[in-house]
Amino acid sequence: MKAMQIQSSGQGPTLHRAEIPQPTPGPTEVLIQVHAAGVTPTELEWYPTTRTKTGTARLNAIPGHEFSGVVAAVGKDVKGLTLGQEVYGMNDWFVDGATADFCLTIPSSVASKPITLTHEETATLPLGALTSWQGLFDHGKLQPGERVLVQGGSGAVGLFAVQLAHRHGSYVIATTSTPNVSLVKSLGADEVVDYKTAHFQDTVRDIDLVFDTVGGETRDLSWPVLKPSGRMITVAADGENSTDPRIKNNYFIVEPNQQQFVEVARLIDGGFLKTFVNAAVPFDQAPVAYAGKVQDKRGYGKVVVTIF
Repeated sequence: MKAMQIQSSGQGPTLHRAEIPQPTPGPTEVLIQVHAAGVTPTELEWYPTTRTKTGTARLNAIPGHEFSGVVAAVGKDVKGLTLGQEVYGMNDWFVDGATADFCLTIPSSVASKPITLTHEETATLPLGALTSWQGLFDHGKLQPGERVLVQGGSGAVGLFAVQLAHRHGSYVIATTSTPNVSLVKSLGADEVVDYKTAHFQDTVRDIDLVFDTVGGETRDLSWPVLKPSGRMITVAADGENSTDPRIKNNYFIVEPNQQQFVEVARLIDGGFLKTFVNAAVPFDQAPVAYAGKVQDKRGYGKVVVTIF
């Protein structure tokens, strides 16, 4: 099968097309024929991409751990999935991802694909929607009526965070750039700060929860806008290696959750949640997508790679 593998170069990790054996599912695994895979450019340098679970060097990893596709084969102990079933989900960060014809996962990491979306649209959901869900509710303990600040409200995660927080009955403030102000308002933000023309720290106060998807200086400037009892959740990639205990204690990486996948699909098919494809590129353009050099983009949402 065809796959994109990560190789090291003098200019950092790069993607190269390879022909490799198609994987075979073990007794408890599922083989997915991938139709589309989501792109997270920072993933090329994440610890699980470059290391095994035991800490040894990992070579030729395949990126893209969120996917939409069909069940191609199941292990002998797998129940509840049928061949040809359209599903979406994630697989383990330490195994090969979905920028390939096929990938392996486990049944609890997938759910039936939303019937109202294409595979390209569905591939934008797993990381963005579940990161928002887990950040707001599992880690952030967001309550109805609380004030939440979403940093990066038009990004692949922020778009879902705005919608889910609004639907939860919270007061939503979000930051974004000028072209996306109207979009973020339409998704439920009560206030939108255009960071191109204003500084959020000058006007935003008394925040119960900061949901940070940006990191760096933006995250640093967010601490003072919290209430004394306020809390912050950060998913920005630079948090993984931070030595600041405030960041380390509030940083998390999303985990697969089948029930949350089911609920996200229900919200999508019910018209209660929207997703956006920033751009869909063919398989051979995956290196361009991971390098952040796709030219024809919406400017919001997630870039995906079309596999099949």
